[in-house]
Order: sequence, then structure tokens, then C-alpha cells
Amino acid sequence: MMEGFVCVIFFFLSALCVGMEIMARKAKPPEISASNPIFLKFQTDYFKVYFLALLADWLQGPYLYKLYSHYGFEESQIAVLYVCGFASSVIFGTGTGVLADRYGRKRLCVCFAVVYSISCLTKLSRHYGVLILGRVLGGVSTSLLFTAFESWYVYEHIETHDFPPEWLPVTFSRATFWNGILAIGAGIAANVFAGLFNYGPVAPFVMAIPLLIASGVLVSTKWNENYGTRQMRFSKLCIEGLREIVRSKRIVLIGAIQSLFESCMYIFVFIWTPVLDSDQSGPPLGVVFSSFMICIMIGSSLFHILTTKHARLQAVHVLAISVLLALTSMVSCIKSTHPHHENPTVSFLAFLLLELACGMYFPCMGYLRTRIIPEKNRASIVNWFRVPLNSIACIGLII
Repeated sequence: MMEGFVCVIFFFLSALCVGMEIMARKAKPPEISASNPIFLKFQTDYFKVYFLALLADWLQGPYLYKLYSHYGFEESQIAVLYVCGFASSVIFGTGTGVLADRYGRKRLCVCFAVVYSISCLTKLSRHYGVLILGRVLGGVSTSLLFTAFESWYVYEHIETHDFPPEWLPVTFSRATFWNGILAIGAGIAANVFAGLFNYGPVAPFVMAIPLLIASGVLVSTKWNENYGTRQMRFSKLCIEGLREIVRSKRIVLIGAIQSLFESCMYIFVFIWTPVLDSDQSGPPLGVVFSSFMICIMIGSSLFHILTTKHARLQAVHVLAISVLLALTSMVSCIKSTHPHHENPTVSFLAFLLLELACGMYFPCMGYLRTRIIPEKNRASIVNWFRVPLNSIACIGLII
């Protein structure tokens, strides 16, 4: 019954997503950037590489928990594996931002492809220690993915090409939309290879490796190198980033919002599979994952609609709406996951609402970060934010 319901929701959301995207495109005024061929070429060249990296990352989403469960590990052991990934982001995350500023964002993007490929290879082993190593490498890779790529793009956009900062939200919102498209495709592909073809839950991780290699090759051959503050020592760069945070209440506030919101997402990444697949015969995880991603796309379209001149909402207002929707989702899950009143259907709908909120949240946060965080220490500041973010997620999983 749950499988049929999920499939119906998937097709309904797909139709709704198409309608919302059409509305969003009609509501938006013509963009000056859309007619600038140099900007469009620059944006396309960035997306080619970034989307390969994202696709490799999304392929692993539907079956990570399932893989560990398939190997025979208990929920407590799986939680430790997740904590190792989050903890590695805390320990190495701040350092990756500083390294990107000092030694080059391009170089760190290539390192991302190499490290993440090794992390995927470890999934072929059933040895718990090897899987822990893979999670540690995965945590480092995640920090690189969400730091080095954005920092490289912002620098090239503003410093190298001298494009207006007002065009940055165009790229971030498009990235969020196409991120959803990629994730939907990744969920279906993972479901096909892991389920229908009976290759098992390790198949998506093997599929990700050639995509990561292609991403690394394109970065090394097509991108220019750029840097943050290079003349400072490693420790001084860390301290400077922290000082920028302490000096500005706005930076502290945006860091607090990011840590609290995204830590809930990280915990959600762990719990959604066991909640919906508790009897090991639940819905197709790839289709569920793709439904989540469709909601992200709908949220991205809502961001476009709500920030047009007709709606006249600023990014901060849309951010507040997304936080309210996420809160509603979490409150609903408290009841639907109660041991004596479990309702996977309600949990699934609540998770969809959370993903809708995420689709609105990411372009808002990306835009606000570019307006508030100074460029020279951007990577190190963003990774300082990941310390409380991952710490909250680790504590939540351990408890």
C-alpha cells in the first residue's frame, strides 16, 4: 500500500513541479544576465563541473543507510558511522576552507574528486573499520563540495569577470533548481541499479566514481586557479575567519540560522530510511528520494515567485517562511513516529514538507551569505559555521 501511495505522490509532485516552474518563469522579469553571452558561458562552464560533483553525491543518498543495514549492522552501529562523517566535517571542515583560501580553490576541488572516489570505494568492504574510514573521507569531501566550489565561483564572478553581485542569486537559484533535477534522476537511477537489476545497495556508490573522476579532470583542465588571503599562515587564517564572525552580529546570526536549520537536515538524512522502511519491505527508496528532490525544486520555484516585484518579498522573508515550514514538518514527525502511534504515511508527507522548505532555504542562504560574508575569508568563515552545525547533528544522533 505504501509503495503505491509513494508512486502516486511522485507523479502528482512531478506535475505540480512543472506547473510551479512555469509560473515562476512567467513571474520573473527578464534578467539582464540572461542576455549576456559571456555570463551565460561562464555559468554553464561552472555548472558542467559542479553538477557532475553533485550528481555523484546524490547517487549515494537513497541507499547509504540501506547499505549499512544490508551489511548486517545494527542501528546504533550505523549511527556511529554517520557520526564519524559529521565529526570529520567538524575536525577537518574548518581546515578545508582555509586550505582553499591559501592553496587554491581549484586545487581543493580536484582533491574533492580524489578523496570522494576513495570514500566510494570503501563501500565495497564489509569491514566496519574500512567503512568508518570511508565516512571520515566522506565528511572531508562534503566540506570541500560545499566550500571550495562556491568560493571559486564567487571569486571568478566578482573579481575575474567583474559581473554585478546582483547576478549571484541567479546562479544560486538555478543551481538549486537543477540540483533537484539531478537528484531526481539520481534517485531513479539508484533505484534501478540497486533494485530492479539486483546489483544491491552498493551499486550507486560504484556509479558515482566515474562521475567524480570526470569532475576532477574538468576542473584541472578548464578552471583557473584563485585564492583567498594567501599571505597569512594557516593558523592566522583560521583566527581571522573567527574574528570576522565575532565582530559582526549579522555573520553570527546567519551562522546560527545555518547551523540550526541544516543540523536538522543532517539528522533527517539519517532517520528517513529507517522511519519509512522499518519493516524492510517499505516503499522503493529511490522513488522516495526522488520525491524529496522534486519538493526541493518546488521550493526553488516558490523562491522565484515570492521574490518577484509582484510579491515583493525579500530573501530574509522567504528564509523565515522556510524555517516555519521546517518547524511544522518536525512537529508533525514527533507524533507520527511515536512508538505506539507510528504512521509512515504522515511521516512521508512531513518529510516532503521539510524538503520543500529546503528548496526555499538554499537560494535564500546562498544569497545572504554573499551579501554578508566578506570575500577574503569566505571559505574559512563558512567552514567555521560547520563546527556547530555538525556538532549539533552528532549530539542528536548519539542521543
